[in-house]
Amino acid sequence: MHLARGLRSPLRIAIGADRAGRRYASALTGELSAHPLVDYVLDLDTTERPPAYPEVAVAFAGAQLVAEGAADRALLVSHTGVDMAIAANKVSGVRAVNAHDPLAAKAAVEASDAQVLTLGQGHIGLDVARHVVAAWVTFQFDSSAPAAAGVAVITGYENRIARPVAFR
Repeated sequence: MHLARGLRSPLRIAIGADRAGRRYASALTGELSAHPLVDYVLDLDTTERPPAYPEVAVAFAGAQLVAEGAADRALLVSHTGVDMAIAANKVSGVRAVNAHDPLAAKAAVEASDAQVLTLGQGHIGLDVARHVVAAWVTFQFDSSAPAAAGVAVITGYENRIARPVAFR
């Protein structure tokens, strides 16, 4: 999210989980819905027709909503969160991070403009997850901060490799 400090709009957050992360995702959905900095939460539920690899499908769906501007951020939960972060990072324009504490979530947003947070239900307790997510929604990227130059380098590289290569 590229907003100057103090000019914050409520966040639109997509949230999804595979089977291994569903309990945390369910608990965090309610808390995010009630958070004053959150406009709405979009549930990426796949239980009706589960895909072959739900962690990948959910990660792609959440990241795509962010890339398209339909969501400001996405919260994805699996057993480790690592698989979802890797998958979400494959969507152009998206930066996903797996965080286990509020400091990592802060650094991810403020220094790297990460729009996707992944959590591992099998690796952190629900209370810790609640603290990470509560902190995560309060942080915002400042495009005028020195860290923005690093994000610009990453974006430039991503744009360079995303272009089709002309064959000679």
